Amino acid sequence: MTFNHLHYIFRVLKTGFTPRKILNAVKLAVSYQLSFFGIKTRWKYLPWFISIEPVNGCNLHCPECPVGIRTERIEAVNIDEKMVYHLIDELEPTLSHVIFYFQGEPFMNRNFTNLVRYAHNKNLLTSTSTNAQLLTDETARKVVESGLDRLIVSIDGVTQETYEAYRTGGQLKKALQAVENMIKWRNKLKSRSPFIEIQFLVLKTNEHEMEAMKLLTKKLKADKLTFKSAQLYDFVNGNSLLPDNKRYARYELRPDGKYHLKNSQPNRCKRLWSGSVLTSRGDILPCCYDKDSSFVFGNLNEKPFGECFNSYKAAEFRKKILHNRKQFEMCRNCKEK
Repeated sequence: MTFNHLHYIFRVLKTGFTPRKILNAVKLAVSYQLSFFGIKTRWKYLPWFISIEPVNGCNLHCPECPVGIRTERIEAVNIDEKMVYHLIDELEPTLSHVIFYFQGEPFMNRNFTNLVRYAHNKNLLTSTSTNAQLLTDETARKVVESGLDRLIVSIDGVTQETYEAYRTGGQLKKALQAVENMIKWRNKLKSRSPFIEIQFLVLKTNEHEMEAMKLLTKKLKADKLTFKSAQLYDFVNGNSLLPDNKRYARYELRPDGKYHLKNSQPNRCKRLWSGSVLTSRGDILPCCYDKDSSFVFGNLNEKPFGECFNSYKAAEFRKKILHNRKQFEMCRNCKEK
């Protein structure tokens, strides 16, 4: 384990363990457990993590991404900075982790590092995920200076041909240069953060390069490499992107001749209690699988987060999940429990 690993673990502990955060986490966990038995608590608790969408647009066109496959042209919306600051102020006493990512490419928002810095100064753990096409040398310096704790860089191949088979419109050399820029500025500024993780989405098109990716990660001196299974939207009759490597295939062929999610899906979901999503338009969503904002609990332009998260609408949605999770299409493609 490297010093950067240890530093990241220290940050996790430092940002998560205060009396109010621990009390909130206990209330959250107990309420979640009681819900299994049909006991509805009236406690007002708040999530320990939240995903904030800096912008709802992307510069690439990945075939399994709801943003990337849009055929109509839409104007990307940057989130209102003051809205984010007010939200962080409201949740600071109980919040531990702010994930500055939902669907769009975070670095399309030029004020991205301002958002991170504000959360960091409130002693909150911060992270984001990026395709790194816009992560220039200057931006890399600003990211390190902002205090970002964890940076996930999506690199799905070691050759341009393999990389662009999924990251349509992207350049592998830009992603690799971005990692080098980040490590350079982390060293120059004598910082242990951000923890740099390369994420490799395992697909039929790139699974043959997994071993080569391990070598490339070492060469780049990134802190971690994660092989991740891909969420596919059209999978029931098979999908050309589904890998042969069963360990990283999220779906399996069953006797009925159809593909099904491998994981069991009990009628519960811890994420509905422990987290939430804020879109760039101010909508509060139950989780990151609600790609189309189908189940909005409220909007921060109209009411505080706490009212949205603990609203009757939110409570009824959680209740329906506990009764029959598979009634919602987004839940039928989710491996969370």
